[in-house]
Amino acid sequence: MNDLEEGTRLTLDFQKLQKTLASGCEVIPVVVQDADTKEVLVAAYANQRALARALETRTAVFWSTSRNELWEKGATSGDVFELLEVWVNCEQNSLLYLVRPKGKGMCHTKDAAGVTRTSCYYRRLTAEGSALEWVAP
Repeated sequence: MNDLEEGTRLTLDFQKLQKTLASGCEVIPVVVQDADTKEVLVAAYANQRALARALETRTAVFWSTSRNELWEKGATSGDVFELLEVWVNCEQNSLLYLVRPKGKGMCHTKDAAGVTRTSCYYRRLTAEGSALEWVAP
């Protein structure tokens, strides 16, 4: 079991943006939302290349800051997101992808039954903010 992804111990990575900047990646955050349910599925990053590819293929494409490569969502899992709209925030420093999932899941993690989770947001902070609690299987 991976404690970071499956545990209840809070270990937020407050250095994520600093590490991304240090790598030289020129990216902006992307929030991905299911167009039908309005559920937030994941927060990721895009660079110019990822955005261009997303617009070309009409699927969700990101820049993986951990692997330093283009991440075409669903290329290996089959869980593709049809890209319906791309929204830009007021300061033009983040994007919102409205998508329609075409597979069974979103997250690279799986629940206890081995099923891919539909969202990367399956835990929340406890009331005192010191630990995580499960809100989805």
